[in-house]
Amino acid sequence: MNQATSPVRVSVVQFDPQVGTQRRSANLRRSLELAAQAVNSGANLIVLPELSNCGYYFANRRDAFDHAESVPDGRSVQVWIEFASKHQIYLAAGVNEVDGVQLFNTAVLIGPQGFIGKYRKAHLWNLEKLWFTPGNTGFPVFDTPIGRIGMLICWDIWFPEVPRILSQQGADIICSLNNWVWTPAPVFDDTGKCMASYLTMTAAHVNNVFIAAANRIGEERDARYLGCSLIAGTNGWPLGKVASTDRQEILYADIDLSSARSAPIWNNLNDLQRDRRVDLYDQTLGYIQHPAWPR
Repeated sequence: MNQATSPVRVSVVQFDPQVGTQRRSANLRRSLELAAQAVNSGANLIVLPELSNCGYYFANRRDAFDHAESVPDGRSVQVWIEFASKHQIYLAAGVNEVDGVQLFNTAVLIGPQGFIGKYRKAHLWNLEKLWFTPGNTGFPVFDTPIGRIGMLICWDIWFPEVPRILSQQGADIICSLNNWVWTPAPVFDDTGKCMASYLTMTAAHVNNVFIAAANRIGEERDARYLGCSLIAGTNGWPLGKVASTDRQEILYADIDLSSARSAPIWNNLNDLQRDRRVDLYDQTLGYIQHPAWPR
């Protein structure tokens, strides 16, 4: 094998984890069954949706606590660790993390040797603000033998700073864990894609990074989910199909993660990272006045 490459078969799993303390074991069991299908099809990096062990739409904060567990010592993460070790694969999965009196919407990254790290969701959507504390991990990128892996969660993709920061830190691939919900119509275009599909494709394109986005399906209390999982290449286009809006599916893409490191060279004169005008960007911070700006 060419040592300059890092071949990976990425898989995103789209399914329907339901909220309810009595359903957590079934959710976890289903995540393992589908991950095993992905492994049997050759996947060595598998992405599960946001809060994939417990469902999403809690009744109240007490209910959210009842669905939570510690990281990495909680049951779900320990079961996923055992699975990743047995099959020698990497797994990104969403979990409701309890840390003292705080709850975090968390993505964990697990590998053949066990727990690698976690990301706590920075941008909270709607009622999440009543349940979770905004994430305090920043936007970490984890070095692994297959490549540099970053993570984001759902609403984060609406904030272009997130994939930009991850790519600036050298991420080869971003695992995007989602519970994209229906918003006011129109929800889908004529091709069956939702806005989150295009945001994912755009983020991959403008940052020259692979993005593997796993969303869920189904309905849960007052929420309805979009599906439309996808794996976007460094040029932004989906690698294969975009998943359906309402069916359980597993998507795959065979990619060379190390190719993301040369992808910024578009032509002899343009490079997305080097062309950034950081001398003009202070205004995006909202409080710094550049000396050259009109007053």
